[in-house]
Amino acid sequence: MRIKVLGPGCRNCKTVHEMALAAIEELQLTEATVEYVQDMGEISKYIMATPGLVVDEVVMHEGKPLPSYEQVKAHLSK
Repeated sequence: MRIKVLGPGCRNCKTVHEMALAAIEELQLTEATVEYVQDMGEISKYIMATPGLVVDEVVMHEGKPLPSYEQVKAHLSK
């Protein structure tokens, strides 16, 4: 599983990144990799509003409001 957290480095983007890391640990997804993408050119290939969460090249979340921790876990457990 390849996970990308998309955002320029703001507080909200860092929060989504931390939630993704915690969910991976809790779900014991040993094969998962997380990439924190901060390049706006790369981000714009996926979404128009940050933060974003992409799982295996499928956009799972874009913009505000932030997803809850439970929503992040649900996206990663599919």
